[in-house]
Amino acid sequence: MNSSGTGLHPGVEHHVVNTLGWPDLRPLQREAIEPVRRGDDCLLLAPTAGGKTEAAFFPALSQMADDEWRGLTVLYITPLRALLNNLHPRLTGYASWVGRSVGLWHGDTTAGERRRLLGDPPDVLLTTPESLEAMLVSTNVDHRVLFAHLRIVIVDELHAFAGDDRGWHLLSVLERLQRIAGRRLQRIGLTATVGNPDELLRWVQGSVPAARATVVAPETSGLVAPEITVDYVGSIDNAATVVASLHGGEKRLVFSDSRSQAEDMARALRDRGITTFVSHSSLSADERHRSEQAFAEARDCVVVATSTLELGIDVGDLDRVIQLEAPRTVASFLQRLGRTGRRAGSTRSCLFLATREDSLLRAAALTRLWGTGFVEPVVPPPHPRHIAAQQFLALALQEGQFGSRTWHQWWGDLAVMADGQEILDHLAGNGFLDEDSGMLFIGQQAERHFGRRHFMDLLAVFTADPEMKVLLGRRDLGSVSPLTVTGRLADGEPRLLVLAGRTWLVTSIDWRRRTINVVEHAGAGRSRWAGGTPDIGYELVQSVRQVLLGDDPPVELSHRAASALERVRAERAADVDPDGTVVQQHGDTCLWWTFAGTKANSSLAAALDASGIQTRPSAECVTMQGSNIAILRGLEPALADGSAQPAIDQAALEGLKFSAALPLELAERTLRERGSDTVHASAVSRSPLIVR
Repeated sequence: MNSSGTGLHPGVEHHVVNTLGWPDLRPLQREAIEPVRRGDDCLLLAPTAGGKTEAAFFPALSQMADDEWRGLTVLYITPLRALLNNLHPRLTGYASWVGRSVGLWHGDTTAGERRRLLGDPPDVLLTTPESLEAMLVSTNVDHRVLFAHLRIVIVDELHAFAGDDRGWHLLSVLERLQRIAGRRLQRIGLTATVGNPDELLRWVQGSVPAARATVVAPETSGLVAPEITVDYVGSIDNAATVVASLHGGEKRLVFSDSRSQAEDMARALRDRGITTFVSHSSLSADERHRSEQAFAEARDCVVVATSTLELGIDVGDLDRVIQLEAPRTVASFLQRLGRTGRRAGSTRSCLFLATREDSLLRAAALTRLWGTGFVEPVVPPPHPRHIAAQQFLALALQEGQFGSRTWHQWWGDLAVMADGQEILDHLAGNGFLDEDSGMLFIGQQAERHFGRRHFMDLLAVFTADPEMKVLLGRRDLGSVSPLTVTGRLADGEPRLLVLAGRTWLVTSIDWRRRTINVVEHAGAGRSRWAGGTPDIGYELVQSVRQVLLGDDPPVELSHRAASALERVRAERAADVDPDGTVVQQHGDTCLWWTFAGTKANSSLAAALDASGIQTRPSAECVTMQGSNIAILRGLEPALADGSAQPAIDQAALEGLKFSAALPLELAERTLRERGSDTVHASAVSRSPLIVR
């Protein structure tokens, strides 16, 4: 390493050279030292495995040692417990270089370990936003003592937070921590490639931006171009045959965006004698850990995973990433691609295996979009009013009571609280909060809706669909939807399910305890999980249109893929036209091929519904009853003035966590705003119509 010094504490620099054996720091790690040590809010941006953790932690540790900080001064926050578990030993080793300690606190941390951490707080604490909230509201934690010395917050996988309501929850909790600590907290976000780094950095700064803010994103143009191949295989069995026959002796990570498909693929690979592991959110923590640990230590094997392994959990060196079907964003593809090419001399690679023609088309569109250099901006969901309701109730638990006119002091002008006073008035007027002499505290309605298990329901931002636990004796395998075990069977037919890549025979069901007892069995089972169809964005669907019009992606297409793609283009030639959007008339039904994406088509459908036309939108098309095409040319005013809003049903309201604590009109407005895209809908409404 350069003898002139890196800017790190001498003890840290010594161990980087002599303990880690690094001849030099990576570009991101070198460039982050000055702004982090200067106190800037920072966004550290690099591909997966780009050294982001060390880029943030080494200078923070150096500042801690040089300035002799004492007590808990650094929080390291990730979205996943598994990622925390993975990081803990590594960061503990780094901190020991300068005589400092690292603690771990999440939902699986034992009561004894929590008492130990509270009695002797570590210098660095690894945790999740939900566990932070739990500490703030717990009567067993003196949060004013624990967080009194806090100075730096490092947020790993920031893009994963910012894209949904967990991000708003995190920012709200950090604002409260800032007030408790009595100082502005330096915020350092770590992220893979995103399309809007400056906006993301401003977002994570919260209500009071630091005097200086720096995006650290070294040039990566020197990277060797990855090897990307798209193949069309037609079925899961064929996909398993390809993986088993082409890549023997290699360590392979297969991604699927469906838990059911991941289980089917794992079972098909095991049937072919391949050592196979599984990782998805409905497996028990022990089963996931067992799979990930075994995979990290093995060589000739496969792990089939959903997005649980998209983030930075270390599963060792990989030879190959394989994608079943296609993800819905370029950013997700880049995360997965970055799992490969980590060893010296190796190349990043990804093989797409499409089992359906529609997923082949999306794989081609995604890789075409990637080839243009596009990466989706990370856009936090608008109008998080339900998070504001949750935060008021959490503050009442934290403080016991708070002033009805001084609540602004806790969150400043954070966007979460844009409608804060209206929401607070509703909570106080409907029994969620009670008031006495200008002070607000928890009311009976909050107890009734959220008080179970010491208000644990209040600490989770998402509503999870009910699942049934699957038990092999006392061993918890994971959970499945009740729909898995409610279908009718023929006489004598065994009830089989698949979980952890194996088939199980159901021996008994306890509906009261929501448990299913099983034993291992031969054959093919099937499991189900609830879940809606994710939105598909405007840019990706527009890329689908361009592929149908003849654009090829800048990747290798197998002979099967090229033939299937030409077949799809021929079959769908009538759906696209380079000069405008196509409207097809089929009797009393019209198909408007907008290729505008899920939300924009929902906005167009709402404008048509307001005109008395029944519609059914999808990502590519709006289906209309009737043949009044002229009405399509007059949608712009309804889109411009906001009067065209998608309808909201009761199921959607129930899926918005904490909506019970919002005025009904605000809850419905929140969902309508989140389900709309009037910008792209307006653009489509102005495009020429090609009637066929």
